[in-house]
Parts: sequence; structure tokens; C-alpha cells
Amino acid sequence: MSQTKVRKDQKLLLLQKKRSKRNLTEILMESIVKPMFGDNITTIGSKIAGLLFIIETLRRYLPGQLKITIQELLFNAIQRLPFFKKCSDKTLVFFSPYAQIRFREIEEYRYNYAYSAIKTYLGAQVNSQVKNLKGSLVKGRKSLDFKRDDDKVEDEYEGVKLWWEVLKSTAGVKMCRLTFHRSNWEVVTGPYLRHVVEEGKSIEEKKKKVKLFMNNPSSNWKMQMKNLWSSIEFEHPATFDTMAMDPEKKEEIMSDLLGFRDGEEYYKKIGKAWKRGYLLHGPPGTGKSTMIAAMANLMSYSIYDLELTSIENNWELKKLLLATTSKSIIVIEDIDCSLDLTGEREVKEDHQSNAEIKKEKKKNAVTLSGLLNFIDGIWSACGQERILVFTTNHLGKLDQALIRRGRMDMHIELSYCRSYAFKILAKNYLNLDSHPLFDEIEILLEETCMTPADVAENLMVKDGESGVDGSLKGLIRALEQLKSNHHKKKKVEPTFK
Repeated sequence: MSQTKVRKDQKLLLLQKKRSKRNLTEILMESIVKPMFGDNITTIGSKIAGLLFIIETLRRYLPGQLKITIQELLFNAIQRLPFFKKCSDKTLVFFSPYAQIRFREIEEYRYNYAYSAIKTYLGAQVNSQVKNLKGSLVKGRKSLDFKRDDDKVEDEYEGVKLWWEVLKSTAGVKMCRLTFHRSNWEVVTGPYLRHVVEEGKSIEEKKKKVKLFMNNPSSNWKMQMKNLWSSIEFEHPATFDTMAMDPEKKEEIMSDLLGFRDGEEYYKKIGKAWKRGYLLHGPPGTGKSTMIAAMANLMSYSIYDLELTSIENNWELKKLLLATTSKSIIVIEDIDCSLDLTGEREVKEDHQSNAEIKKEKKKNAVTLSGLLNFIDGIWSACGQERILVFTTNHLGKLDQALIRRGRMDMHIELSYCRSYAFKILAKNYLNLDSHPLFDEIEILLEETCMTPADVAENLMVKDGESGVDGSLKGLIRALEQLKSNHHKKKKVEPTFK
């Protein structure tokens, strides 16, 4: 066999391999577009007419979503030609009778509520013709909840056909894409999209679930805002009815919360951002976390539990704020332990070296100034209907600038268990409204400092034989022991003249 023939066979084999790797767009370009757009410019008019005929045939006889997909392949093939690369947008407008609108989950660093409403609306399009569904059982309900589980949904509104696609880019960006005929522009961008968003919001409101969010460490963040927070359903049973505290104080707090919820017009009138701050302070075990849970259940607001120690700087703190939704409670628990925020914002001692200063700044990059801007600076107005809650066991350790009125609008002290709190706990744990031992217990509670958590723990300890009496007597013994320990401690402590 001659070398010339061998070379020809090798070239033929190489050409076959290249052809086998061609994608559908390249095949379309070669089989349809290139023969139609030859070197002779005088034939372009007749070839365009032929292409339009093909497109019109596709429009009439193929299903909507398949038709759009094939047309997109054709247009992509056309755009690969040198003649059309310079005017690709005009080419697409000329040939395609369709328009598209994209709704991204995160738009300009802020959560897009239209995306959420649209996703809810599309999921609710359930009927006997739908092939893919997903079912779930919501706590407290007996019937299953079904949602549509299709990436592509065809919809119709007042005789207008529309096609939705739920997409996710390689970068992780979630979006919904709507395709429709250009002749229906006014209907789609007007009443149809209003109908979709309103219907989606209505369904969300009916099925609304309170969630608990926690911020992810910044090392796990990607470019998209969705990676900043993780969430689970919030199922804490605490309510203000079951909270062991002064009924008058309880009523005051509830009234303040409900007034905030209904105060949108008032906040607009006075020119303030629609937010409110609550400072919960008191010894450990007095019910600060329970208070937050009761707030969330009363308001049906989700909770964002902000862990400051996992944030590297003030810029990341602002990003976290922007990624929260409205109707939410942003919580920083034990703020006195989270970071060193107790004054001396930027003041450094003269004897400190530059290296020491840099080391300290790196260790604690979230500053008091950054936190103050987070609470009531310009960035705090990027979102509405938010409640901020700080908790601390040591009120005296906090910088007064952090807790002044206007930043923390309401200071709520949660203290040791007294008679009114004990009666609520007795009702909750023992289903008792009165008992002969109540008087003795109430006297001991006034003489000692026992937290509601410790009282509840003693009431939970039951002897199978003694029952309620055993629980109350056990509480009396615990109170007497606490009183005795307090007296012994006072005797041991030295006195100074």
C-alpha cells in the first residue's frame, strides 16, 4: 500500500472523528443555514423567505416548548455566521416572534420576592394531567400537600399561551424564565404577571411557615447571596400565654409588638425605617430565648440567628443584613460574649505597637461602629418590617451607645421567679390553679433567687406515688437548700469597716 493512500485514509478517519463530535447547532448551521446563505448576496432574500417558511411551519405544528427549543437552535446557528455576528440582537428580534423575561432569586444583592411568588404559583398548578408531583405533610395537618415538580410549565391566561422554565446556572444562580409571543406583550407584562405574583403571595401567606436561619461561616460563601444563610423549620411551642412572667409586663410587650406590626403608615409618616429593637437582659435561665420564640410565634416572623464570631468584617455584616427578608427577627444572643463591644471603639494605648494593633484588629474585625451602622445606620433601611433582639446576662458590660433608646427601643428585664411566674409554671407543668403548699412556696421564692428554669426543672421531677404533692415538696426542699446556702455564704464573706 502506497504512503499516499495511507495518508488519505488517515485524513478521512480524522475527518469522521471531527464530524462525530459536532453538536446539534453545528449540524443545523451546515444543513440549513449555510446552504441558504451562500457567497452570492443576491440570493439572501429568497433564502430568508425559505427560513421564515420553516419557522412558520414549526410554529403551527409543533408543541409550544419543543417549538421554542428548536427555534432557539436555529437562531443560535444563524448567529454563528460572520454576517450576523455583528448584529446578532437585531437578527434575533427579526426572526423570533417570542420575548423572554427572567426573574432571578437574587437581584442586585437583594432577595427578589417576585421569584418566590412565581415559584409558589408554578408549584400550585396541579391537575390530573401533571406527571411529576412532590408530596409533603405539614405538621398539624392530616392531608398531604402536593406541588408540581416540573422544570417546564405551560400556562394560559385569557387565551394567551405562555411557557415557564425553572433554571439553575452553572454558577448556582436560580431563576424563572418566561417565554411568550411578542404580540401579547401588554397582557403579559400587565395583568398576567400581576395575577401570578398576587396569587403566589396569597398561597405563601396561607401556607406560611416560620423558619430559623443561621449564618454560614464566610469561608463557605460563594458569589450568590443564597449561601449566606441556612434554614430549618421553626417548631418551638413557646407562646406568651405559657411564659412565666408578670402578666402586666407581658401585656405591654405584646401590645408593643402588635403595634409595630401594624405600624407601616406610622413609620412612613415620621420618616423612620420600619424596624424596632428589643434588649433582653437578666441572669441565665430567666427565659430570654423563650421570649424570642414567643415573639416569633406571635408575629409569624422568621428568626435570623446571627453569630458574630463567624463574620470576618463589617462588609460581610452588611451583606448578611441585605440577605434577610422582611417580617423577620434578627437575633444576637449573649452579645457581651460574642465580641469585645464594650467601648473604646478605635482608641488604642500609646504604648501598643503597630503589630499589636493589627493583630487585635484582625482578631476582632467586626467593630462596634460597624454593628451600630447595622442597627440604625443607612444600611439598616435596606429592608422593612424587621425586629432586632439583643440578649445579655451582664447589662453593665455593654457600651451605652449600643443600647441607647432609638437603637434598642425597649429594654426588657427578665428576672428571678416570683409568685406570679410560679403560678403560670404550676398551671403549665402540673395543671394546678391552687394548692395548700402554694403559700409556703411563694414565701420561699421571695426570699431566694431561683430562676424560672430551675423552678420548672423541679416541677418536672415527679415521684410516681406522690404525684403533684411530691413535685411541690421537692421544689420546697430545693428552695430551702438554696436559702440555706445563701445564709452560709453571707457568714463566710469577710466584712470590712
